[in-house]
Amino acid sequence: MKNIIVGTRKSTFKKNWKFCVGTGRLGLALQKDYLDHLKLVQEKIGFQYIRGHGLLHDDVGIYREIEVNGEIRSFYNFTYINRIFDSYLQLGIKPFVEIGFMPKRLASSEETVFTWQGNISPPNDYKKWSELITAIITHFVTRYGIEEVLTWPFEIWNEPNLVNFWKDANKKEYFKLYEVTTKAIKQVHPNIQVGGPAICGGSDEWIVEFLQFCHEKNVPVDFVSRHAYTSKSPNKVTPDYYYQELAENEKMLNEFKKVREIIDASPFPHLPFHITEYNTSYSPINPVHDTPLNATYLARILSEGGDYVDSFSYWTFSDIFEERDVPKAQFHGGFGLIGLNEVPKPTFHLFAFFSLLGEEQLYRDEETVVTRRKDGSIALVIWNLVMEKGDGFQKEVTIEIPIVTGKVFIKRQTVDENYANPWKVWKEFGRPRFPSKQMVETFKHASVPLIRTAQKISEDDKLTITITLTKNELSMIECMPIHDESDSYIGLDDSLIPSYS
Repeated sequence: MKNIIVGTRKSTFKKNWKFCVGTGRLGLALQKDYLDHLKLVQEKIGFQYIRGHGLLHDDVGIYREIEVNGEIRSFYNFTYINRIFDSYLQLGIKPFVEIGFMPKRLASSEETVFTWQGNISPPNDYKKWSELITAIITHFVTRYGIEEVLTWPFEIWNEPNLVNFWKDANKKEYFKLYEVTTKAIKQVHPNIQVGGPAICGGSDEWIVEFLQFCHEKNVPVDFVSRHAYTSKSPNKVTPDYYYQELAENEKMLNEFKKVREIIDASPFPHLPFHITEYNTSYSPINPVHDTPLNATYLARILSEGGDYVDSFSYWTFSDIFEERDVPKAQFHGGFGLIGLNEVPKPTFHLFAFFSLLGEEQLYRDEETVVTRRKDGSIALVIWNLVMEKGDGFQKEVTIEIPIVTGKVFIKRQTVDENYANPWKVWKEFGRPRFPSKQMVETFKHASVPLIRTAQKISEDDKLTITITLTKNELSMIECMPIHDESDSYIGLDDSLIPSYS
């Protein structure tokens, strides 16, 4: 049995995990289902920013060229991006703007990434590129106001250290793109936030050289960005699924810490550090994303990541996502917190639980975080991560909580292998690729956490509770002092109700 004694010593509980969330390419925001998913996420979690690829992809249609009197001219079309950003702002979420990929008519080669063919090449004309960036930023300022746009971070490109995302992973060419882009942005207003290099893990020398380049060339930089995934090389890849083992979740925290130290030792030691993508696997067809394991694995990241980074953005909020073509099944290993047909997955509840935590942190270890809210109630999240296969692995925990003496209402919400696990129910249904409406309703019913309640008495301003955690269980426990009004009811006698005493 594990015994936890929560003292009264407090610190601030950092909610840096709530700063931003990822999305598939921005053009997907023109779909109703996408906006329905985002609305649910905002109601239950409430992220501040949203980041995705494809601002300049041709499906959004910002950059076009037209012929006028035999001359080819640039034409900027903001019809769709207005709809997309308006929808975000109406749902209470701001854009964390990623500049990319290359419009076809500005591309210097035909290399692309993803099924939707994001062009990964540098511009064929840096003057036209600079004019495009200036036009976009000017439009944003005109439509949304400079005070609003000053709150938006602008990140230049995505993972240029990979040949998949930037032609030849050419570092020198990326630095040129970054310089031209950020200077065009700052020309509109010098206080608009710009940053990069948005690399994936394993190439942190890029960050060292990037910051040195910005320092030596006097190139603007207001934040550093990087991505983080903990999956190992695939052990099996099929047309439908991508299987990987996971490193210990501490690996991701160590990467956060290492890059923070790199920034601290750079010419810009006080720059904010944003993880603009993170998850377990980097593949959108890895079934681990659909499981309770994904939630318990990432719980420690949410709990401790804010110690090192200013924000970390979960990739992504929805399974409406098309990097590997249109999803081919209800559950297909997608990144999303919400599955197709608006079915919440276990990791959705991880974020929903953390959003209910209080402002004061009273206790934290590798499996627990205990907080106190402004009203004096206690809110804690506790988890039992099990990476091994098989049954069992139960864990009993006793927690002594500081709370005012008297009657206390206890509410416990639980996600585990049997509750709030619609992936399990889908398998029991025979893994239907395109489930009926009736099946979808069953999946939604199965996506709800188990709720248990009780009333207990605290003594000497302390309450002790004992719980048993199952394999890959994630539980949210709320302890709220109550004023019992039972005595105010005339003639109250539950024993007169058949079956009750």
